[in-house]
Amino acid sequence: MAAICLLAGATLGYLFRGSESAKVQTQTAQLPMDNPEGAPPQVPGLDDMKRMADKQAEPLLARLKSDPNNSDLLNQIGTIYKATHQFNDAIAYYGKAVEVSPKNVAARTDLASCLYYLGNTDGALEQLKKSLTYKPKDVNSLFNLGMIRWQGKKDSKGALAAWSELLKANPQLEQSKKAQVEKLIAQVSQQSRID
Repeated sequence: MAAICLLAGATLGYLFRGSESAKVQTQTAQLPMDNPEGAPPQVPGLDDMKRMADKQAEPLLARLKSDPNNSDLLNQIGTIYKATHQFNDAIAYYGKAVEVSPKNVAARTDLASCLYYLGNTDGALEQLKKSLTYKPKDVNSLFNLGMIRWQGKKDSKGALAAWSELLKANPQLEQSKKAQVEKLIAQVSQQSRID
């Protein structure tokens, strides 16, 4: 079961990147660490990651002052904070991005992921359902809908329905992604039979 949770956590929101929010590339391993020669590298803590995110977001935040309703800019800032696990900050920027541009499906899907990471499963599902009203075939929204139903609500049937719709609505889906979804479908189907 731990392996399943690890797989879910690793894939949620990242498996099907390629949305508009992927324009920002974060650099989370460039903080200098006190590390004696030969010692294993230290993993940055959340405070270190917050400082890195703030530094990386600085030029975007400066631009935001003169253009506070720029949905793409808000989305980019949200992505920086999401990548560094600063989910509350990310939610604030993604929330403003979808307030300004409600049809910004990429920001809404990332907002859903952040809400889920902070334990707001119902809020995450609500955002994904709203995304699908604007873009019913959106791969990221359908994938995350399945993951959150499965992991957050223990709703195997709902997860299978979302992933089946993803495959049906996107026959052109890249083969490797299709194989990953099919593997999850098989895994959840098998688990449902055992339970």
